Amino acid sequence: MADTATTVRHNLERPKSTIREKLMEFHLDRDAPIPSPEDVDMSTFDILDPELWRRDAHWEFFKWLRDNDPVHYTPDSFSGPYWSVTRYEDVQAVDIDHKRFSSSWEYGGITLGEGFEDFELPMFIAMDEPRHSEQRKTVQPAVAPNMLKEFEPLIRSRTQGLLDSLPVNEPFDWVDNVSIELTTMMLATLFDFPFEERRKLTRWSDVAVNPHNPDICPGGLDQWKQELMECLTTFMGIFQERGAKPQKNDLISLLAHGEKTRNMTPMELLGNVILLIVGGNDTTRNSMSASVYTLNKWPDQYDKLKADPSIIPNMVSEVIRWQTPLAYMRRTALEDVEMHGKTIKKGDQVAMWYVSGNRDERFWDEDPNRLIIDRKQARNHLSFGFGIHRCVGNRLAELQLRILWEEIMERFEHIEVLDEPERTPHSFVKGYTWMPVILHPKKK
Repeated sequence: MADTATTVRHNLERPKSTIREKLMEFHLDRDAPIPSPEDVDMSTFDILDPELWRRDAHWEFFKWLRDNDPVHYTPDSFSGPYWSVTRYEDVQAVDIDHKRFSSSWEYGGITLGEGFEDFELPMFIAMDEPRHSEQRKTVQPAVAPNMLKEFEPLIRSRTQGLLDSLPVNEPFDWVDNVSIELTTMMLATLFDFPFEERRKLTRWSDVAVNPHNPDICPGGLDQWKQELMECLTTFMGIFQERGAKPQKNDLISLLAHGEKTRNMTPMELLGNVILLIVGGNDTTRNSMSASVYTLNKWPDQYDKLKADPSIIPNMVSEVIRWQTPLAYMRRTALEDVEMHGKTIKKGDQVAMWYVSGNRDERFWDEDPNRLIIDRKQARNHLSFGFGIHRCVGNRLAELQLRILWEEIMERFEHIEVLDEPERTPHSFVKGYTWMPVILHPKKK
């Protein structure tokens, strides 16, 4: 494995992040040495510790859990007690068993912890049958195969224009200039949102999943609620406006005209908007950043790609596996369930750790910790989920990544990562906030 940090000097300043108060007394101090699983009491260890995620230091703990305690109970955390399911086949089994494991917001939804009593956000991913399928079907036409064909030339022309505007042989931040910009342009199109205001979508996405992050919500929960209410006010206006006009194929028009969604409560509308923003933004943008980062980590794979760009579609699946942009999804047990000799009690929180299953040596034929762009099993990754809750926009995400790399290979000999990236200090959205790169153009 190559070190991604190079000797090329750059003048880009690493963003300063606030040293936050620990969510739990036993969490790691900022920049403290990372212990090994053998050095801590794993019976009380909390894998949700933000410092582990900020420093990409959770891998050994997940390996220990897979090997020693694949259905693991954490008795105390900021999000309450929870179970961790960490092996591939077990994650898949829980994901498809929606009769015994609920994702409904009424039981707590898809993230660990209790919701805010006066600020619940129903959304179709956090619903059980039949409401889940009724609402999901309403938005599916926006990302149906015929729409993807329509989107492809638009995505390609925007990607070409953006890549052609980037500085060459000069350091810049890939996350902000490419990953965020491309995904936000796509989101604005899906919502038919005012294009010049598209960065509001990025902001709302960041706010929605970071109520306790002082770099995003320094005003805490009050600021979090205020900004989400601004999001609701904006989208309620768009929702009402679209409902008064003939139906189109953008997401808000589909919701405004859908038989099961046209009479949504304001909080249900906000919940679904946040779901679609985060689902369409955080996941794709972090996979775009990961693709550059990991090809630098394994230069032999970059060489393989240069020798045969037809591997790009398979590489896209492999990057999404390797990155796993949403680390887990939560379920709530609707009855007592036995797994690996443990009893998950009715009402218990269960984290399906996609990020761990995607590295489970029991399932993957080749080393799952490496990027292998022609991996035969690449499309079997867990990152999009399984069963009725499988990601509705998965094909669109793959399309955006494929086009990005097709256009990169036309223009650049190499994209070089100049420093270790800054990562999100978050156990749900697994991503990057800053990554300095330099573009080396193709030799003429």
